[in-house]
Amino acid sequence: MILRFFAAALLVYAFGFLGFAVSLPKPLAGEPTDAVIVLTGGPGRIARGLSVVDQGLAKEMFVSGVDPEVRPAEFAAEFDVSRGTMECCVKLGYLAVDTRTNAGEAAQWLRENKFTSVRLVTTDWHMARASSEFEETLPPDIRVVEDAVSSHPSLATLFLEYNKLLAAVVSQGLPS
Repeated sequence: MILRFFAAALLVYAFGFLGFAVSLPKPLAGEPTDAVIVLTGGPGRIARGLSVVDQGLAKEMFVSGVDPEVRPAEFAAEFDVSRGTMECCVKLGYLAVDTRTNAGEAAQWLRENKFTSVRLVTTDWHMARASSEFEETLPPDIRVVEDAVSSHPSLATLFLEYNKLLAAVVSQGLPS
């Protein structure tokens, strides 16, 4: 009986992982939002956010999880952002250290700026967990659209991220 339970649980886990691995989200085309939130930590994320702003698909970009030692001028030089774009449209957030605190930092910025729609930019393998954390943290009146940066994650990256996703979902379900 116990062996069957563990076999069934393992099967559910394995099929869940397979579903997660084969259904990574794609980049979003052309849907405008008030703002774009970019989570640091992966290649192509900031470039994607800047592209969204440059295309006029979002008014402002908030980069969450920036290293506290990075100054705006250094950021602008690293990512070839014009002074005008930095001044009008790019805000750097220095408080977040993980996905959960990214959501909290972004929620505060969104509330302060009274935005009602946001494009969430992160790597495809990270999107499910990031989206889950944002859904848990943001007020229900803020519409979130997912804009994944395509990647070629290793099996180890997918395995680790799937387990982090499961842990986040379980912790969200626990009473505070």
